[in-house]
Formats: sequence, C-alpha cells, structure tokens
Amino acid sequence: MNAEKISEPSKEELLLKITEQEMLINELLAEKEAEAKLDYPWKGNLGHWYWNVQTNDVVFNPLKVEALGYKMEELPEKVPYDFFTSKLHPDDFEPVMDNMREHLKGSTPVYEVEYRIKAKDGQWKWYYDRGKVTKRSKDGAPLFLTGIVFDITKQKAKEEDLVDLTSTLIELIDKDELTQIRNRRSIIRELKSRIVESVIQEYSLIVSMIDIDDFKRLNDTKGHVYGDYVLKETAKTLEHVLKRKGCVGRYGGEEFLILLPNMSKEQAVNVLEDCRSAIETNEFLKNESLTISGGFTVYTQGDHEDAVKDADKHLYEAKENGKNQIIG
Repeated sequence: MNAEKISEPSKEELLLKITEQEMLINELLAEKEAEAKLDYPWKGNLGHWYWNVQTNDVVFNPLKVEALGYKMEELPEKVPYDFFTSKLHPDDFEPVMDNMREHLKGSTPVYEVEYRIKAKDGQWKWYYDRGKVTKRSKDGAPLFLTGIVFDITKQKAKEEDLVDLTSTLIELIDKDELTQIRNRRSIIRELKSRIVESVIQEYSLIVSMIDIDDFKRLNDTKGHVYGDYVLKETAKTLEHVLKRKGCVGRYGGEEFLILLPNMSKEQAVNVLEDCRSAIETNEFLKNESLTISGGFTVYTQGDHEDAVKDADKHLYEAKENGKNQIIG
C-alpha cells in the first residue's frame, strides 16, 4: 500500500504560523510587563529581552524603551541589537561590548553588566543587564540569547549621594575644627602611611614638630579669642609655605606636625626655615612679635611614635637654646 504523500505547507499556512508565533511572543511580553509593573516595581524590573543573533532582531518588553522616553510606535518594526548599544555612554561602550563578546564565545557563563544609556531627553539612565546564550549551533556559535534588564538609576543616585556624604564626613572628621588643617588623627594616619611608603620605595622621610614660642603668655595676656586667631593664622601660613612640598597637621595645643616626604635633610632645613621665617615676619599680627621653634628627624626605623619622639626631642633642644630656631 502506498504511503500518503505529506503535503508541503502553503504560503498562507506559513504566514499564519508566523502570525501565531508573533501573537504568542506578544502575549508573553504582555504578561512579563504586567508582572514587572505589579510585582517588582521597586526593583526597577523592565522585563525580559530576546536576541536572535542570526537575524539581529531584538524582542523586548516595552518597559525597556519606555523608561528611556520612547514609545513603541517610534521604533522600527525590527529593532536591531545596536539600537541599544548605540545609546551607551562612551565610557561604558567597550566594557559592555567586551562582556558580551566574552559570553558569546563561551568564555563566561553569563553576560552581566551595569551601564549608562542615553534617554530620549538626553539624560543618562543606569541599567543592570543580565543575559545568557540559550541556543548554540553544532559548532558552538551563538544563535539565541535571552535576558532581563533593570532600571537602577535611583539606586545609583543613592550610591553617589552616599559616596559624597561619606567623603564630606571623612573630611570633617579629619579636619581640625579651629585651624581647618589636618587634625591629630589625620596627620598621624598620614605619618603611618608615609613610613610604610618610604620603606617600600626607599625614599627619605622628614618628620618635624613645630611649636609656637611663648603661646601660653600670649593666651594669658591677650585672651583665648586672640590665641585662637594666632593658631588659625599660623596654621594657614604653614600650609601656604609647604604647599605641595609636604603636609601639616595640628598635633595638639600650639604644636604642629609637619611631614616632608622624599626630601633630603638639606632640603628639609630650607623648607622648615622658610616656615620659621614666614611666622616671624608675619603680617597677621600688627603689634605683636611671634616666633616658632622646631625639631625634626630623618626617619630610619621604628614606628610612628619613635619618629614623633625624635622630632619632639629636637624641638625641646630648640626651646632650650633660645627658641625661634629649627634643630635636627
């Protein structure tokens, strides 16, 4: 008995089949859109996307483009992959492309990135995108990818605000309230860091302790408000003289700790003498002479306390020898 001949599907049947597939896809996307809106709005869920690598067609939840300010009717009938990649921030383009290329060739299990993408109004949105190749050819070439995308713009804004706030708080914590230069905590932390750096990079580190001469007498005769003014102006003068040569912090009371990294002893003497001279010839006191004494040491070994102790010992010598001088 002859087998019945299997008839080939007609053009109309194929078109109907394609239409049915499109309807199914649209229905799935509609469900995902409703799911995203109703169940996960706080996560910024923009729904799923599907990329046919062979045809370069991207099918996606309308939320993905609506978040960028577009309407679906504004888009071409077939949306290519580069419709989205062309809107990436210049700094994010290559990292995103590299991530996708690595996944396409099978080097990574998933494609996962955060990037900025330009909205219709010119603003930048932050998206978190995660996808995976779900079908490959026999030779391993990627054929189809599916993924999900989230709008994380609000989360990123909160992160940036937190970074700014943290930076401000650190600055406030590290700054001496009166003189507005580094406080003791900050300058000691810097000293510890410089000690490690000087050992690793094998450069010299000068540690100096500076003290305002006869400050107690000035405070007692002129008052604390005047004394505070002197401290503030002294700190400002020292910071101005040092500029990028080193750093200074208020160690306590009328004492200042100065760090001069990568500097020879001879160079350090010149810089510290410039500090001493600038205070002696200051313009912030009209009818009052003001001088400072200082001691310094070239760090060789030990911890930060040893360095401070050596510098303080030389400061004491400067005081005993008549003040208004630098000894090291």
